[in-house]
Amino acid sequence: MTENLRTTLPAIQLVLFGAAGDLSQRLILPALYNLYLDARLPERFLLLGVDRLDWADEALQDRFLGGVTSYSRRGPPAEADWQAFAAHIRYLQMDLTDAQAYTALARRLAEQDSTWAVHSGQLFYMATPPSLFTPIAAGLGGAGLARQRERTRLVVEKPLGHDLESFRAIDRAIGKHFAERQVFRIDHFLGKETVQNILALRFANPMFEPIWNRRYVDHVAITVAETLGVEHRGAFYEHAGALRDMVQNHLLQLLCLVAMEPPVAYEAEDIRGKKLEVLRALRPISRDDVGQVAARGQYGPGQLGAARVAGYRAEPSVDPQSGTETFAALKLQVDNWRWQEVPFYLRTGKRMAAAFSEISVRFKDVPHRAFPAESGLNVEPARLVIRIQPEEGIVLKFVAKEPGAVLRLSPVNMRFSYREAFRTECPAAYETLLWDAMIGDATLFMRADQVEAAWRLLGPLLEVWADSPARDFPNYPAGSWGPHAAGALLARDGRSWLNPTEMILDAPS
Repeated sequence: MTENLRTTLPAIQLVLFGAAGDLSQRLILPALYNLYLDARLPERFLLLGVDRLDWADEALQDRFLGGVTSYSRRGPPAEADWQAFAAHIRYLQMDLTDAQAYTALARRLAEQDSTWAVHSGQLFYMATPPSLFTPIAAGLGGAGLARQRERTRLVVEKPLGHDLESFRAIDRAIGKHFAERQVFRIDHFLGKETVQNILALRFANPMFEPIWNRRYVDHVAITVAETLGVEHRGAFYEHAGALRDMVQNHLLQLLCLVAMEPPVAYEAEDIRGKKLEVLRALRPISRDDVGQVAARGQYGPGQLGAARVAGYRAEPSVDPQSGTETFAALKLQVDNWRWQEVPFYLRTGKRMAAAFSEISVRFKDVPHRAFPAESGLNVEPARLVIRIQPEEGIVLKFVAKEPGAVLRLSPVNMRFSYREAFRTECPAAYETLLWDAMIGDATLFMRADQVEAAWRLLGPLLEVWADSPARDFPNYPAGSWGPHAAGALLARDGRSWLNPTEMILDAPS
């Protein structure tokens, strides 16, 4: 969308609950500041930070300046630019569990509208622990701040519960006051340019869609690997684990984009409906099958580059006997006409050998080998790799003949890099998502029925892992590719995890 925001939103007030938190400082404020520099915020814009600390406006502005300086993709801000942006930032001290405090919040927002002489759009952003979702929604509803359906929106950060029932409880609490079209459940992976480009790749190019099915695709592998440990998130991670933190939302959403049917139009409800069809088509996981379709791991001490790093159980705020998984791998089947018997392999882990996120669509081998065995055919499988990070792009790997008199086939790469093709830096995911939330475009946000379907799918797996703690933790060293069980998951099907393409995009043209 290229239209100026001022033509669609004459004014907006963004209320940021949890303004003093790490998420606000590292991700939300740098994104807002970059939107401001790109002239995508209206002149009448107010960022009202809300938290329990006894701060003045200047204290919040200074904290946000530190966040923008450290984490903005543009680097430290220019003094004049920052001062102009900071003039839009205010602070309000609130006890978020006090229902009466929301009346004062409503009064303050109304006063600002009166000053501007306009009815502003209002965006309430819950960058808080999930325990505060219910009191915040109730407080906003009780103060009448959810009534304006068309210009009031609620942004909800994950985790959206820890299982199906807890998600339903949160959803019921929010649904008492906000309509579904007002609720924007954020998944930052969906804001990444290459993730959005999956739909363009599939449905805007006639050469891919005819082979995007069980006749030509052998399997799909989705990997999100991190070299980082849990850092300062030990207390949170102990109650989450890799399955809840990454698979239930990020990886399943990526699977949906790869597997979904063509939408009738590029519209939010049509696209979200097609993604829901995929989630509903995923073969249920029975408790008896968990050992055959899933693997888990926890990192121990190891080597990352030149650094020796501690194991998960030695991280701050982690139980020394913790049974929480830091690695999860899963084999899923989409039971529909397009994908029947094509496995989707998902894996994610911390303290892995490299940091990368990619989707690898592995094509079937040619049905008849006309070339002699010594030619090298099928030495490396043909595949399409959608690279999400660290550098965004797409690589098509196929076979070509090497120069010379002898028939020798070798794998080659045809690659597309956002950085090289468009010669511009991709916006951060939160910039895209904040913009969409402000203009009311829910395409990249999760609908309640999608989240519920994901929890329903993983419920039996979560129960089995909770009932049967792993006896071999830690079972992979930091700096490796995860536990042996992850390799065995594919080996049973005669397959293996494909090597990451992390060096391909960085190679000379």
